Amino acid sequence: MKKTIIKKVTAAILAGAFAFSLAGCAADGESSPESQAAEGDTVVLKGIVDLVPHSEIIEHVRPQLEEQGIQIELVATAADSTTNERLASGEIDFNYFQHLPYLESENEANGYDLVSAGGIHIEPITAYSDLYASVDEVPDDAVVAIPNDGTNEYRALLILEQNGFIVLDDAARDSLSASVSDITEYVKPIEIVEIDSAQIIPTKDDYDFFITNTNKALEAGIDSNKLFSEGEDSPYANIIAVRAEDADNPAVQALVDALLSEETQQWIADNYDGAVIPVVDLGN
Repeated sequence: MKKTIIKKVTAAILAGAFAFSLAGCAADGESSPESQAAEGDTVVLKGIVDLVPHSEIIEHVRPQLEEQGIQIELVATAADSTTNERLASGEIDFNYFQHLPYLESENEANGYDLVSAGGIHIEPITAYSDLYASVDEVPDDAVVAIPNDGTNEYRALLILEQNGFIVLDDAARDSLSASVSDITEYVKPIEIVEIDSAQIIPTKDDYDFFITNTNKALEAGIDSNKLFSEGEDSPYANIIAVRAEDADNPAVQALVDALLSEETQQWIADNYDGAVIPVVDLGN
């Protein structure tokens, strides 16, 4: 039996919105969400998010949600390989660390029924260097480290192709999954090192340049030169993930609405200097 995700419910949200169980059956005779609802109570949503920028963005909207009677409880600010399992089991109510293609691969591999409640921001994967200030300075036979997980390796290889280093096989490019075995031509000779994404920044001194997710660069506080990056049209928006039965949960929707508000999206644009890109077109 899944643990119910509603601890308490506000009178404002109560108006018919919680006429369904948000997390399946109550465990061990625990009362249902409907029977727990009482005027003046609050909704608690438990989540796991990455530290930067995810927890910072959540903290930004926390006061708005508290005014609506919704309390966000962050169980952890470091997502790991168990985070989707913990969501699927009902231990938490949402997570915020991944993009939709990754979530879909997790569903397929593990039989989860998790969905996106909304895309919030884009972290364009980026090439950095401590040795060179621009892509034009990168010499032949440079060594570059890239993430070795399926989606991020594809993204890294794609921007290498877009910046004139390699040519990918058409089938791999269209499948949104690629490895070095899918390179058909090295336009500019380089050595590509596939490595666990968590190890790229700690070993960055071993490479001429390296490609990593911007949240990892932000967390590490590196000041390496940015050589090139994904564009703003990247399909890899970081999402609020929930169980499928909770996609219409009013508290979850309130969280997503707060994150997608023009004010919050502008705050993202203002605070991360292009390292984190809002999904909402602000018309700037």
